[in-house]
Amino acid sequence: MSGKEWRKKFQKLHPAFRNPYLIALLLFMLWMLFMDENNLLNQYRKYSQLKELREKRAYYLEQIKTTNQQYAELTTNPESQEKFAREKYRMKRDNEDVFVIVKE
Repeated sequence: MSGKEWRKKFQKLHPAFRNPYLIALLLFMLWMLFMDENNLLNQYRKYSQLKELREKRAYYLEQIKTTNQQYAELTTNPESQEKFAREKYRMKRDNEDVFVIVKE
């Protein structure tokens, strides 16, 4: 196509689309939405990852809290030490037998 044909087609466009500022704005928006390093898809992925990490953090903070409570109980109460040893490590007294039932 020659330059005159392009001009005719360009003149047929709506006046808003002939505005160079609007064209620059549209090109900038397209670049930012789809081609930039921080485009929408990457932002969504990062947001999902952040949400998952926050959930994991909350879970681990809760686990730390319960572990600290168990530790405090174990260090202050001798009866809880025996209970803990029996439940977690299956320890027994000399005159006892321990039966472990495993659910499938």
